[in-house]
Amino acid sequence: MHNPITRQRCAFILVAALAATLLAGCNAGSGTPAEPPPPDVAVASVLVRPAQTWDEFNGRVHAIPTVELRPRVSGYIDRVAYKEDSEVKPGDLLFVIDPRPYRNALHSAQAQLERARAAAKLARSKTAHAQALFETQAMAREEFDRRQAESAQTNAEVRAAEAALATARLNLGFTEVRAPIAGRAGRAYLMAGNLAQADQSILTTLVSQDPMYVYFDCDEHSFLRYRAFARRNDRGNHAYPVRIRLANEEGFPHQGTVDFFDNQVDPTTGTIRVRAVVANAGRLLTPGLFARVQLQGEEVPALLIDAKAIMTDQHHKYVYVLGEGNTALRRNVTLGRQVDGLYMVQSGLDPADKVIVAGTQKILREGAIVAPEHVAMETGAAAPHPVP
Repeated sequence: MHNPITRQRCAFILVAALAATLLAGCNAGSGTPAEPPPPDVAVASVLVRPAQTWDEFNGRVHAIPTVELRPRVSGYIDRVAYKEDSEVKPGDLLFVIDPRPYRNALHSAQAQLERARAAAKLARSKTAHAQALFETQAMAREEFDRRQAESAQTNAEVRAAEAALATARLNLGFTEVRAPIAGRAGRAYLMAGNLAQADQSILTTLVSQDPMYVYFDCDEHSFLRYRAFARRNDRGNHAYPVRIRLANEEGFPHQGTVDFFDNQVDPTTGTIRVRAVVANAGRLLTPGLFARVQLQGEEVPALLIDAKAIMTDQHHKYVYVLGEGNTALRRNVTLGRQVDGLYMVQSGLDPADKVIVAGTQKILREGAIVAPEHVAMETGAAAPHPVP
């Protein structure tokens, strides 16, 4: 028979042992947790090298040239011989004006010339006969002079008839309205059956396609800088390369050169008009389109960093640089233009700085210790990265 007191004592001992075990475990886990290891980051030295500068301006595309096609003769449109909004070559037939009145005028001019030539032939014969009579004193001087004058008059009438025939031929040829330049033909303003007035009615508009002009306004400060640069380098105004980008394009895929600076600065805007000639083999440039223009400047010493290192808050763009003791230090930066996929830094960095280019998302605060791995600053081999 078991003793109840002994049973209670055993239970008490078991509970006490369990409590001691739990208490020991709690005491063991109440120590300070270990610090997490520093985050791994990639660090690159600021790239210092000469960089090509490009100034940017807003411009508009214009055709070289634009022609308003007008008829040289009046008449009713017989037919439209081209497809609207198509490219044409010089000499392509575009419109035909009813040629019948001008063909009749040509026949009439031919008849007038034949009549004049016959009269001139008769006058020459009479003059030759009069010459013989005058030499034998069988004709008075006055009559001989009259015969010579009649011959000269008929010769003049021949020349006038020849000119009238040439004009009639021209007018008949003008009934075929042909393209004077290569380009894209717009819509036909007059269709078959409409009356076209010589030198007044606009039949259509032709715009050249390749190359194109791009006009833009250069500010006074940039103009003076470019002019000084041209004088230092014995470089004319017409040798500046330009790059063009349309509104829906990335980068600046269209290349050209400046061929014209205006001869005065607009005093109301402080700008000078500049024109560039740009190739348009792909027919992407259309007259009237907005274009962003980059005009090549000088090479200048520059500090360059990868766009992946750049971060943005509500007020600044900034990067992290590696400080003493492998600490991450924030530097606010002012960025310039993009050069070969890297961004020029105008202020905020020194040439000796080492910039954190990867792993910045692991940095929770300024001054945090990091584990740097030194890499080379990326160049523009890959596609440019946008600044966040």
